[in-house]
Amino acid sequence: MATKIILIDDHKLFREGVKRILEFEPSFRVVAEGDDGSSALQLVEQFRPDVVLMDINMPYSNGVETTAELLKHFPDTNVIILSIHDDENYVTHALKSGAQGYLLKEMDSNSLIEAIKVVSAGGSYLHPKVTHNLVEEYRRLIKETSNRLSDKVIEYRKPLHLLTRRECEVLQLLADGKSNRGVAEALYISEKTVKNHVSNILQKMNVNDRTQAVVTAIRNGWVEVI
Repeated sequence: MATKIILIDDHKLFREGVKRILEFEPSFRVVAEGDDGSSALQLVEQFRPDVVLMDINMPYSNGVETTAELLKHFPDTNVIILSIHDDENYVTHALKSGAQGYLLKEMDSNSLIEAIKVVSAGGSYLHPKVTHNLVEEYRRLIKETSNRLSDKVIEYRKPLHLLTRRECEVLQLLADGKSNRGVAEALYISEKTVKNHVSNILQKMNVNDRTQAVVTAIRNGWVEVI
């Protein structure tokens, strides 16, 4: 069955562009569009979509507030926030509201399609640039905590007890904020191969998404923190 999508954004031209991209994916179906928070709630009640693409900046009720309210009534709905902001504060508020994804509007079509597929399957997806900023903030907090508690530095060691050498390389590049395409270019392999490696990494590390994988890797000293 096709993944049912509702698109909520107050800029009609942007909505049309996103819809045109999604129409090229046979497994997607845009069932409705809206331009503010109130229409989002009404449309979700009417169409019961698998995924809602939600603009973060809208009149009357912003995307974060709308997402929180929407998930009170329809907790099984998956929301991906669309934003121009890559600041970790925006991302944190979006995730706290219950959003399963956060994409910057500078995304390419492949990232949009991949995000919808991941989120509709129950996972989480963050734009690589956003992931990098969150990881940087996490690194800062870890460093502050380490400085307060001890002068000991976490020793970097590859998790070869858990991952293959190639998977360790992929994990390091994910920690550096690389997208699947960026990893593929760095290692001279295909994006399909990268996706397979990422899937194996998540399964072996018992985490749901790449952000959790990177945070776990930093905590355990499995990636180099520069």
